[in-house]
Amino acid sequence: MEIFRCLAYKLLLSLMFILVVSAIDPYSEALLGLKSELVDDDHSLSDWLVPPGKNAPGEVSACSWSGITCNSNKTIVIGLDLSMKNLSGVMTGKQLGVFTKLVDLNLSFNSFSGQLPVEIFNLSNLNVLDISRNNFSGHFPGGISGLKNLVVFDAFSNSFSGPLPVEVPQLDSLKVLNFAGSYFNGPIPPEYGSFKSLEFLHLGGNFLSGNIPPELGKLKTVTHMEIGYNTYQGSIPWQLGNMSELQYLDIAGANLSGPIPEQLSNLTNLQSLFLFRNQLTGLIPREFSRIMALTNLDLSDNQISGPIPESFVELKNLRLLSLMYNEMNSTVPEGIAELPSLETLLIWNNFFSGSLPQSLGRNSKIKWVDVSTNNFIGRIPPDICSGGMLYKLILFSNNFSGSLSPSLSNCSSLVRLRLEDNSFSGEVPLKFSHLSDITYVDLSRNDLTGGIPTDISQAAKLQYFNISNNPELGGMIPAETWSLPPVQNFSASSCSISGNLPPFQSCKSISVIELSMNNLSGIVPKSVSNCQAIERMDLANNNLSGHIPEELANLPALSVLDLSHNSFNGPIPVKFGSSSSLLLLNVSFNDISGSIPSENSFRLMGSTAFVGNPQLCGAPLRPCSGSDTILGSKGTRKLRWVLVLCAGVVILIVALILGIIYFQRGFKGRWKMVSFNGIPRFTAKDVLKSLGSTESAEAVQAPSASVCKAVLPTGITVLVKKIEWEAKRIGVMSEFITTLGNSRHKNLIRLLGFCYNKHLAYLLYDYLPNGNLAEKIRMKMDWATKYKIIVGIAKGLCFLHHDCYPAIPHGDLKSSNIVFDENMEPHLAEFGFKYLVQLNKGLYPATSKKETGEFNNAIKEELYTDVYNFGEIILEILTNGKLTNAGASIHNKPKEVLLKDIYNENEVDCKTSLQEEIKLVVDVAFICTRSRASDRPSIEDALKFLSGLKPQDNNRT
Repeated sequence: MEIFRCLAYKLLLSLMFILVVSAIDPYSEALLGLKSELVDDDHSLSDWLVPPGKNAPGEVSACSWSGITCNSNKTIVIGLDLSMKNLSGVMTGKQLGVFTKLVDLNLSFNSFSGQLPVEIFNLSNLNVLDISRNNFSGHFPGGISGLKNLVVFDAFSNSFSGPLPVEVPQLDSLKVLNFAGSYFNGPIPPEYGSFKSLEFLHLGGNFLSGNIPPELGKLKTVTHMEIGYNTYQGSIPWQLGNMSELQYLDIAGANLSGPIPEQLSNLTNLQSLFLFRNQLTGLIPREFSRIMALTNLDLSDNQISGPIPESFVELKNLRLLSLMYNEMNSTVPEGIAELPSLETLLIWNNFFSGSLPQSLGRNSKIKWVDVSTNNFIGRIPPDICSGGMLYKLILFSNNFSGSLSPSLSNCSSLVRLRLEDNSFSGEVPLKFSHLSDITYVDLSRNDLTGGIPTDISQAAKLQYFNISNNPELGGMIPAETWSLPPVQNFSASSCSISGNLPPFQSCKSISVIELSMNNLSGIVPKSVSNCQAIERMDLANNNLSGHIPEELANLPALSVLDLSHNSFNGPIPVKFGSSSSLLLLNVSFNDISGSIPSENSFRLMGSTAFVGNPQLCGAPLRPCSGSDTILGSKGTRKLRWVLVLCAGVVILIVALILGIIYFQRGFKGRWKMVSFNGIPRFTAKDVLKSLGSTESAEAVQAPSASVCKAVLPTGITVLVKKIEWEAKRIGVMSEFITTLGNSRHKNLIRLLGFCYNKHLAYLLYDYLPNGNLAEKIRMKMDWATKYKIIVGIAKGLCFLHHDCYPAIPHGDLKSSNIVFDENMEPHLAEFGFKYLVQLNKGLYPATSKKETGEFNNAIKEELYTDVYNFGEIILEILTNGKLTNAGASIHNKPKEVLLKDIYNENEVDCKTSLQEEIKLVVDVAFICTRSRASDRPSIEDALKFLSGLKPQDNNRT
């Protein structure tokens, strides 16, 4: 009976639901059906409910729901806006038939997937259809020609594939068409030259190929066309010069070759022309001067030759002139300096010569000048800062000479100043008290004099300062130099600087101090203990004296310390032996006495790090012997010989006994343990016990996997990695493992030691329980955290490439090989392991030449591959894992498209300055993933680019 009651109750509920549904209007019913298909994790459609009261006759209930627009009497739905509601799922389209009067349909900024429902094309009254930033996929369905009233169609950033739909040009009213950022392939249909009303065309960032159809030149109404970031063949059709209304043309990153057609000069309304990152050749057409409206011209990263046309003096509206990375030559026309609107001049990495126009900056509010890596001579234009807006002045690697203009001190807007590798002379005129925003200054490799400016401590934002290799600079290190809170790098080697090292009262951020080849005297102040972040300190070739401060041995991040060629005395502080980060301690040619710490890392530093100290002993120098004084007199020579003879007999007997035992027990199952510095000692027995093995087993059972976690009897939790090897490989492989084990940096996972026998080796690493980047990549992280991770990865990689001798390519840099400690500090794992495997196969990986510090071609390729992978990881981090292995594909998408997506992923408001910081990091990713390895920066340079940023939080306005 109870069962029948339950069934009757359910039947009653079903009847009530049918009555309610039948009572509501068709629009609301269809929308509820649509809602039932979608995944709404944020409950964005929670107000899509039928109200309990009755509506007026004919009135649509849904008119009060979010995203719904009705006509004035609320009887017809004319607009459906589901944008930015975090909706997902597959739309069937079966509910759309009722919306015959729909004018506006917006599905953008969601995660809809699957095929685009063809039922949309039955909504013949649509004026606007926006499906951008979703994941609709497959071939674009036929039928769009039915939308006769369509004015705007935005399908940007989806996953469509196959050819572009050829029927779109049949839409006579269409003004905006955006198919960018998908996977369309094949050629642009010639029919796309027949649009009657089109004003905006964007096909960039697909996989389009073939020749650009000359029929596009018939688009007389188009004002904005972007078709770059594809892989076309051939050249730019000259017919594009017939697009008389065109204001914006972008065909960048499109694999185009041949010359730039002079017919483009017929585009007299053109404001922006972007043809960068192609293979264009020949001269820049001088006829471009007829494009009087031109504001932005970027022809960079091509193979363009010849001079900048003199006629460019007519381009009075030009703001951006970017010609970098070409093969251009001759002098810069004086008329360039007369352009009143010029803000950015980028002509670096060409073959320009002569002097820069001396009036540059006098007639415009120029912001950014980069003419580096050319053959310029002469002086810096004296009025280059007179506009008050200059924030980047980059002139390095030229032949500039003469004194620096005093006007540089009035450049209060200056952020980056790079004048290195020139022939500037005279005193440094910079008044840092006037340069409140300066972060980066490089004056190295010049002929400057007069010392370091004494007010350098007033540069409140300075992070990087390099004045090295100015042999006649002289002077002393200003007293408060180390009090600059943000400074990270201070380099002043080979500058004839004298005096004492100033006290290190406040140096919390500094990581590099380079002061070698000077005339410094006195002692190293004990206040150096305040420099907790320092990683490299080079004080070689000075006149420093006294004991080596024990405080240096306590610095947690110090990896390279060079005190060679000074007058230090006393012993090497014992605490250096327990340093977990120290890679190189060079004390050669001093008056150091006593014994070298016995830790294995000191043996690996080589004798060159300790020679020139007659009273110093211990490996890798001569052994220390307490008997030297006891047996050193002439009267005890006979006793000495007797004792030596007795000792020899004892050693021989012991050796025979050990040999017998050795051959009786056999070597095959014997295990040895090598531990690296800075960790508690443990034995092979400890390791084997933790793996459930026995010391004397003929063949020890391996762990079930090649990598496992183990807890040693000493209490240390380690990650154990197994590798099988042949006996003949033990020598070379154990040597390389030892090199890896002594490569210590805060952004590398520590190799604690290894346990081995004739057949197996277990490598023991720090166990970091906080997971890896691949596991955390989709977690929400603020900008400061992402920046910290990116810089940490760069620092670890930079250490391997530039501070290890020989350099160690990582070999397998990817997100799963980046692990985190409890402070979310990234550590590179698996570094060098690829080469260990190669050694095991009898292949000898590329190494750098120890004598010269140079790299052979093979290792250069490996280092550049690491840089490429680093660029891909940057993109992976910035997009929360959405872009993986995207190094090649990003160059086929418009940069501004990628930036918009990244801004959205990081929830960055367009009004914040975070956008500029993120853009700079994206720029680093772009240059790191260039297709030609030789065009990529070193990881050291990439880190310098990143060091110019100061990460901000996402809440900043």
